[in-house]
Amino acid sequence: NRKKMSLKSERRGIHVDQSELLCKKGCGYYGNPAWQGFCSKCWREEYHKARQKQIQEDWELAERLQREEEEAYASSQSSQGAQSLTFSKFEEKKTNEKTRKVTTVKKFFTASSRTGAKKEIQEAKAPSPSINRQASLETDRVSKEFIEFLKTYHKPGQDIYKQCKLFLDTMNHKRDLSIEEQSECAQDFYQNVAEKLQTRWKVPPEKVEKAMDQIEKYIMTRQYKYVFCPETTDDEKKDLAVQKRIRALHWVTPQMLCVPVNEEIPEVSDMVVKAITDIIEMDSKRVPRDKLACITKCSKHIFNAIKITKNEPASADDFLPTLIYIVLKGNPPRLQSNIQYITRFCNPSRLMTGEDGYYFTNLCCAVAFIEKLDAQSLNLSQEDFDRFMTGQTSPKKQESDSWSPDVCLGVKQMYKNLDLLSQLNERQERIVSEAKKLEKDLIDWTDGVAKEVQDIVEKYPLEIKPKNQALAAIDSENVENDKLPPPLQPQVYAG
Repeated sequence: NRKKMSLKSERRGIHVDQSELLCKKGCGYYGNPAWQGFCSKCWREEYHKARQKQIQEDWELAERLQREEEEAYASSQSSQGAQSLTFSKFEEKKTNEKTRKVTTVKKFFTASSRTGAKKEIQEAKAPSPSINRQASLETDRVSKEFIEFLKTYHKPGQDIYKQCKLFLDTMNHKRDLSIEEQSECAQDFYQNVAEKLQTRWKVPPEKVEKAMDQIEKYIMTRQYKYVFCPETTDDEKKDLAVQKRIRALHWVTPQMLCVPVNEEIPEVSDMVVKAITDIIEMDSKRVPRDKLACITKCSKHIFNAIKITKNEPASADDFLPTLIYIVLKGNPPRLQSNIQYITRFCNPSRLMTGEDGYYFTNLCCAVAFIEKLDAQSLNLSQEDFDRFMTGQTSPKKQESDSWSPDVCLGVKQMYKNLDLLSQLNERQERIVSEAKKLEKDLIDWTDGVAKEVQDIVEKYPLEIKPKNQALAAIDSENVENDKLPPPLQPQVYAG
């Protein structure tokens, strides 16, 4: 489903008409991009029509081949000489057509040729014993809770348990089918059980929803490891593509998306962190309803953050850009696999109506927008967009007086740090240049002094003269030293 995303004239931003979130058949339920814009109910109708059409075309092809064969045989009787040649040609054509027919039917109704590879890969990638034990413990716990829950339904509870066991046995025998056909089986099971709860067992509507939630939890906890991101699909490839795309868009700022959230407010910052945590936590859940609950909690934190920032209730035009910002900032793991898993195996009534369905549809729109995001979407020139995507440059720093009041503290700090780094880089370049100049000056000075010394030595060579005789002592010839009077003694004056 291609969503219309237009820029509003009064401000930059992302706008999706709420009517575009609904099923394009006009039934009033929420549509889904994975179902080409239809709701679960209408999509199944279209799927059945396509399958019936394929079956009809195959029957018509078989009948046409039969008629051509009969006509060829009849005409061959009139010319016995050319009989074997003509018959062999039509036999060859018949064989080719039948082979194409069988191949077409197999493609439509059976798993792809990668099924064998899937088994080998699953055997090679067998989870560790600790993971198996953990999954087994969780399965046992869910089974006990399910049995305790069904006890409150008395006789219908026993029938529900039998139906669930029968469905699990059926799914075990359909491992080789494509994931779409396994999804079809699950959707049929949900519909049949819900109808029996309402008509045959006369269960009140509010108890029907509770029962369906518990049924989904029980069967999908057991089926999770087989149907989440199976090897026969390209879910993993899509996960990597989205993850790479989000990483390439790391430079997108809240201002470009016109996100009305002020992260300078501590309470708002906490809401943003909680929203990111919730959307990341979705991958750790095994039940589709639990994954939906993470999306709903994330969305409610977003609405609260917008409400606190604007001091008024948030609108749908505020919500979607902020959800896109949260997805870009959080980069949730296996995002496409989780969306596909919810689409294929969630109780369809949850996706068609209610707040879970609304928030899930918006998440699908956010991912679609991220995949198709371009320069026009962010009100940028194509040149700037390309430079940002290739990492050649980053968005320019805004002057402090031009910041809008709702800009988050983190963005301001980021630009401040970028400015400081730029200044430090310039200073470092100057220091390196001066250091190289000083080094050159020292080398030149050393060479100059050495040359001057060398010139002086060559001009005035050093001459070393022999050492002179030592002078005799002054009194050496005085032989009358012993006749000298004694030194004067100090006299003490008595008076």
